[in-house]
Order: sequence, then C-alpha cells, then structure tokens
Amino acid sequence: MTEHFLTLAGFGQADLQRYLKRAIKLKEETRSGKRNTSLEGKILGLVFEKPSLRTRVSFEVGMRQLGGDSIYLSAQEVQLGVRESVADVARNLERMVDGIVLRTFRHETAEELARNSSIPVINGLTDLVHPCQVFSDMLTVLEKKGRLEGVRVGYVGDGNNLANSWLHGAAIMGMELTVACPKGYEPDKAVLREAKKRAKETGAKITVTTIPEKAAMNADVIYTDVWTSMGKEKEGARRRVAFMGFQVDQALVDAARKDVLVMHCLPAHRGEEITDEVLDGPNSIVFDQAENRLHAQKVLLEALLGGRKKKQSTRGKR
Repeated sequence: MTEHFLTLAGFGQADLQRYLKRAIKLKEETRSGKRNTSLEGKILGLVFEKPSLRTRVSFEVGMRQLGGDSIYLSAQEVQLGVRESVADVARNLERMVDGIVLRTFRHETAEELARNSSIPVINGLTDLVHPCQVFSDMLTVLEKKGRLEGVRVGYVGDGNNLANSWLHGAAIMGMELTVACPKGYEPDKAVLREAKKRAKETGAKITVTTIPEKAAMNADVIYTDVWTSMGKEKEGARRRVAFMGFQVDQALVDAARKDVLVMHCLPAHRGEEITDEVLDGPNSIVFDQAENRLHAQKVLLEALLGGRKKKQSTRGKR
C-alpha cells in the first residue's frame, strides 16, 4: 500500500481483495472481544473542514480499538491555507502525530497536504472522491453477496464524489456499475475515462445514463446519496427540481432483483433521494453499511500506521 490513501484509483485488484479480507477478519476479532494493540502508542490527527458523524466516529473508535488514540481539529482551529499554509500544517503535524485524516472540500488540498507530509495522509472526503466510504461499501457488498466480480450496482442520483469513487472501485473489482444522473450532474469526466480504461483490463462494465430505471434493472445493489452535497447548499432548490424522478422509491426497487440491497452512505434526506418505505424496508442495509466504516477504516489505519516510526526531521526529504 502507498504511504498515503487519497483515492482508490491506484489500487490493484489483489490489493483490494487482501484489504477486504483483512477487514472481515478485524470485524470478527472485534465482535469476539479479542484485544488488538497493533497501534499502541500511535496518535491520529483528524483535520476536518466538513462536519461528520460516521467518518469521525469510525476513525476515533478504530484507533482506540487498535490500541492508539486520536485528536480532532476543526476547521476553525486549523483554517487550512488561511491561518497558515497547508504545507506548514503538514510540517507541524508530522512532528506530533503518526497519521492524518483530512476531510475537506478541494481535492487539491489533500494532495498538497500529502506532498508535504512525511506521515500518512488519509482522504476522509473531498469534493472529488470519497474512497473510505466506497472501500467500506465494497466490504458490505462482499459480506452480503459473497463476491464483488460481476455484481450489478445501480447508482441513482448525483454524480458526486461517491459516484466517482464507485467508478474507481467497480472498475478495479470487475463489477457492473450503471450510474443514472440528470443531464449536467454526471460524474467527473476524467474519472469516468480512467474507470472505463481500467474496466477493459478487469472485465468491468461501466455505464452512465439519464434513466434511473436502467440503473435499477436487474441490479444486485441500488445505491443513492443526497441530491445536495455539503458545500452545494445554495443549489438546493435548483437541484430538487433537476433530480425529480431520481428518487429511490419502492417502484424503482421493484425493478431490481428481489434480493436487491439498498444502500445509502448517510445522512439521508428522507423524502428526497429516498423514501422512508425503502430506507426502512427489508432490502435496506444502510446501518450494516454504516457499521462497516469502522472495520474498513481499521484496515487502513493498520496498513498505513502500523510498524512506522515517527520521523524526527524531514529536512532534505523534499
């Protein structure tokens, strides 16, 4: 695994399979009460410019379950690029903590932090991608379906960071992904090109459409996210109009396989992108999905922070 975890794009299929297998093992150990001290003495810094429930809790609890600890730094405390430069933040934190989780807006901020950091940087979310979420989502699908290769995922809604990371993940693992978005709200073009190129190597099938029913047809998984992501609140009214017809309701679920899994990364805007009937229905696995953030995050922490010695100086490294 590379020193930083900013995107799924650089992973090989064997690497992802190995980390997913390890996540299942860690989950079993946690539920059995087995003590794990692999990160004893390690400290994780959480630098969050966006609010969070699952990302923050999963990383903080994950560190504790692995014997380590964490410190949370809010946007007001750090003010990346305002109070001091992103590079200077990296150079300070690398002297005090063993790894950084960054949850921010611009993906370039995560890349700049990583470039200037001698300790691992984990992308807890940027506007471009959300690799931690999709890594744990693939863990959930693997648990429920017993495989990833050939699994049909219908993503319905905004072609946002979640859709982009699903493009990466599905292409790597040989899945069939159909993304249904309103015109003008498609996934990032560069990410889509990259995913289609990768799909040729793995046998994955990647499709983008404006018809939600095409995504749901015979799907093993129906996935959705909010229509208005953080930072896009001013577009809320316009987006609610544009996304009419892209709601995951019971009629859309009925177009999929009978045992379809309904997934949502949460938080959900009930009555907008998904109905209560579906979110609380028998096909929904959203809270199993949420729990797996913890177990998936622990794999990343173990792989990146485990066995590393904190560098006392980075002079001459850059």
